[in-house]
Amino acid sequence: MRTVLILGGYGGFGARLSRRLARDGWCVLVAGRNAEAARQFAAGMPNAKPLVADRNGDLHTILEANRPLLLIDAAGPFQGSSYHVAEVCIACGVHYIDLADARDFVTGIGALDDRARENGIIVLAGASSVPAMSGAVIAELGRDMEEVFGVSMSISASSHATAGASVAAAILSYVGKPVRLWRGRRWVDETGWQRLKRVQYHIAGKRLISRLVALADVPDHELVPRTIKGRPAVIFRAGPEFSLQLLALWLFSWPVKWGWFSSLSPFARWLLPLQALGARLGADRSAMKIEVKGRAGGTFVARRWTLIAEDGHGPEIPTMAAQLLANALAEGKIAAGSRPAAGELPLDDFAFPFDALSIHREVTSEIYEPLYRRVMGAAFDSLPRPLREMHAVFGDAGAKGTATVTRGHSLPARLVASIMGFPPEGEHDVHVSFEEEGGIERWTRDFAGHVFKSELSQTGRNLVERFGPMRFFFDLPGDEAGLTMVMRKWSIFGVPMPLVLAPRSEAREWGEGDDFCFDVPIALPLIGNVIHYRGRLRRI
Repeated sequence: MRTVLILGGYGGFGARLSRRLARDGWCVLVAGRNAEAARQFAAGMPNAKPLVADRNGDLHTILEANRPLLLIDAAGPFQGSSYHVAEVCIACGVHYIDLADARDFVTGIGALDDRARENGIIVLAGASSVPAMSGAVIAELGRDMEEVFGVSMSISASSHATAGASVAAAILSYVGKPVRLWRGRRWVDETGWQRLKRVQYHIAGKRLISRLVALADVPDHELVPRTIKGRPAVIFRAGPEFSLQLLALWLFSWPVKWGWFSSLSPFARWLLPLQALGARLGADRSAMKIEVKGRAGGTFVARRWTLIAEDGHGPEIPTMAAQLLANALAEGKIAAGSRPAAGELPLDDFAFPFDALSIHREVTSEIYEPLYRRVMGAAFDSLPRPLREMHAVFGDAGAKGTATVTRGHSLPARLVASIMGFPPEGEHDVHVSFEEEGGIERWTRDFAGHVFKSELSQTGRNLVERFGPMRFFFDLPGDEAGLTMVMRKWSIFGVPMPLVLAPRSEAREWGEGDDFCFDVPIALPLIGNVIHYRGRLRRI
């Protein structure tokens, strides 16, 4: 009988994995630091034996004495952890799999690849919901796309989901900390457990789930841009069932961001009682959604995979990839080497374990027409190629170039420019990030570190640009020479304002060779010129 040693084998996820592999015919060594807990758990399960083992202790002696085919680390936490366990496995000739979701740990596991290959050992990190299962979903949704522009993911767990100390420590390790994201075709830092968003999880015939989620750090943030064609932007959010719990983490993320606390990890012991309290109150429903935006057959298409787990079956999902990989490993279907588990399993392999439980999935797809094309209609096709390419925004895009900025010098003009965050006068390197969601575009203009943002949407036949509480409504007359933004009305906090009081701005765009050229003057009544920036960009 093939033998697997599971570190943390009686814990929240480890116990589920132990049961799964025991049912599959494995002899399971239920390992952990608590001998009595291991004994009690193993006593109630066939093909199981208790074992005392500490992932930070002398594993070499334990592996030599028991000679398992495979060790699975389900203990964690993996944030800040070394590769001690995997290295001992390689030295002892034991294959290794873990349930890690720590970004640096999973993406760095390739450092052991040469040693693993030389010893004929398989080392796979991240055999869990992310990145193993999420990678399978992304690969399937983008299978026939010529280019992928953006990937967005979210998970919302039931409050009944088992979350031990390692999970609590993992969550708190990046609350308020910088999270490195590939956005606008460059790396930027966002803040962990911010970027709040309400996500609706809907499957035909199932009750809708609507949950608040926030930015969490996962290996996919590094792996997806590295491995998926088009090098798409990616963002992952997570959240508990109750918004109050998430909002508390969001609130405490600010003192960490401001440097008042170095980390919230020391407070992990306080998170567990709150999780236990929530477990008594919530429902037994968990959800996950992954959306991939790209171009297939020359058409922009968005595909969404939605999962809803009912009857308390959600906590089984993080163990399924490890189960599938363990069985594939035993059958000789996995090549030796050390690498992340993303890409090791096709999505179809998850169908059987999903269907054995109350886990429902649905894939939807829709065609997308870019904002400027919707507003301009057929006139969009007559624009110069650089303009059509720049305004064909779907998912995520970026451009860079140069610009010249002049500013008004009166005190009111300087005050307005400062409030709006406009760049200082001079020559600047420029980067523009385009982020489209729900048909709305968010433009982030970075003039050599001076950043200002606006949001573009459609109302009727007008393009609407929003700066804070102000909205400006434009016509977009255009032809083969370029386009002009002609203001027709404006409002503040939704209240229509007299056009005579509106900022004076008639922006122009045109093409020169491969360059997108722009000229944007902004002036105010009684104040005069506030800012005038002009330059050129190219998509990247």
